[in-house]
Amino acid sequence: MTTPFPLDPVALTEALVAIDSRNPSLVPGAPAERACAAFLASVLEGWGFSTQLVDVEPNRSNVVARIGPTGVSPLVLNGHLDVVGTDGMTHEPFTPLTRDGNLYARGATDMKAGIAAMCVAAARAAARGTLQREVIIAAVCDEEFASIGTKALLADGLTAVGAIITEPTRLAVVPAHKGFAWLEVLVHGRAAHGSRYDVGIDANRMAARFLTALDAFEQQVLAARSHPLLGRASVHAPLVQGGTGWSTYADQSLVRLERRTLPGETTAQVAAEIQTIIDVLAAQDAQFRATCTMGGGQPPLDLEVGHPLVLALRDACRTHGVAGNVDGLFCWTDAALFAAAGIPALCFGPGDIARAHSATEWVEVAQITQAADILESLLLTFPLGTT
Repeated sequence: MTTPFPLDPVALTEALVAIDSRNPSLVPGAPAERACAAFLASVLEGWGFSTQLVDVEPNRSNVVARIGPTGVSPLVLNGHLDVVGTDGMTHEPFTPLTRDGNLYARGATDMKAGIAAMCVAAARAAARGTLQREVIIAAVCDEEFASIGTKALLADGLTAVGAIITEPTRLAVVPAHKGFAWLEVLVHGRAAHGSRYDVGIDANRMAARFLTALDAFEQQVLAARSHPLLGRASVHAPLVQGGTGWSTYADQSLVRLERRTLPGETTAQVAAEIQTIIDVLAAQDAQFRATCTMGGGQPPLDLEVGHPLVLALRDACRTHGVAGNVDGLFCWTDAALFAAAGIPALCFGPGDIARAHSATEWVEVAQITQAADILESLLLTFPLGTT
């Protein structure tokens, strides 16, 4: 009989980060998540979980593992197995190194430490013999790109009284984060020889007018929209492309926009506001022509600060000497997908999101242990049937 993997969240973190699970949608030719998912599934089976390894796409796998009384007030612990690329890293990406109390590796903070903590927490809670609810571990693929893992999980009809996504929050309780919308504004000009100012319309200069108006919109409108945990709404232009050569008027200029949204803002609203900017510019100058198309987006998260799951997790934090501060995340997470499916969700986990995707990625070893202890307490104390 194989000896089970030790119930140690730090050891499990080290084992998980040692498996290259770079997302192939971000890094062409990357190995994807299946090897990491298969390893985690085998560990959870050894700990007594009922475990499924679900292929969402070829080599793109979810782990869905259950423990505790089947169907009784289920609580989901969710995290993503995929990691981003490793170019330019200052340390070996998949050889875990512990130095000065910190564990260095790609995925250490984002977010294999969180996955290890949640898995160990659930296993320990079940081992005590007093776990009265079902705990569902959902370790998913592709959060870093299109979230096909969590979308597939929810499409299969997952139900729960709540979900905790163990993204890195520095052990703060995070019931809110921003959403985002991607848009493309194609500004039209008229191609002509560079000497023919009487014929040519410079799409790049027209795009500059749009960007100037966009800047005014951010300062005058978006700056006035704020959320107590998330600050203000924002927009930026990560890519501007136009023109074909030195001596030719640019016939078009493509402006890509990313709009970070607050709770209450929708992608339809975002698109309408950009279209209004275009319409105003067109009314001012008949030569200004542009079209706006939506390129995708995800909704924000906004769970009430007084929600029972927030309060219970804060209590569990304080039980273990952690402040249980309530905070917000500026980035997006799969928590919003759970919320959209009617499952109250928040984020809580070890590490700092500021280190995610960075050249030097690390997580505090002490926080991994603390996160596991706090989550274990929550699983044992969160009242059954609470929503």
